Amino acid sequence: MTEPTLFYLPYERFLEEVESLAVQIEADPWKPSFLVGIGRGGLVPGAYLSHRTGLPLLSVDHSSGEHGFGDALLDRLAAKIQSGERILIVDDINDSGTTINYLRAALEAKVGAPDGLRVAVLIHNVRSSARAEYHGSEIDRGVDKQWYVFPWEAVAPRETLKEEALEVPERLA
Repeated sequence: MTEPTLFYLPYERFLEEVESLAVQIEADPWKPSFLVGIGRGGLVPGAYLSHRTGLPLLSVDHSSGEHGFGDALLDRLAAKIQSGERILIVDDINDSGTTINYLRAALEAKVGAPDGLRVAVLIHNVRSSARAEYHGSEIDRGVDKQWYVFPWEAVAPRETLKEEALEVPERLA
């Protein structure tokens, strides 16, 4: 297998993506009650977006691999949606769609097809199986095979980044 090409997203572009999301959210009549940063990739964008928009931030851990850890948090989010609150999930990238599809399905299983749930991502893959109502840049994984390294990930060893990139090879193939 070919070695992945790592693209270190510049901090200035990260800020531009956050600003793009904020403008879209503010222009939409649908207003979230809470932002929900998805661990790990959505935590930093969620915090920045929270500061930029003034919206409160919650978090759900999805990437730890700890079975059942995020389930209680999803139950709490479902209860918020059922009570009329609106939840905006924030993640770094909608690449394959796995994370967003999982979260939508988990919440829909608890509350039906909720009008109180939307998703925002910094980068959206147009070939993703999931939809994000708000996004910054678009990429096409049919053409763009780079592995995006966000500013908060840049401190990781290069070998770790390459290993993470190769965990789902079809994103890069």
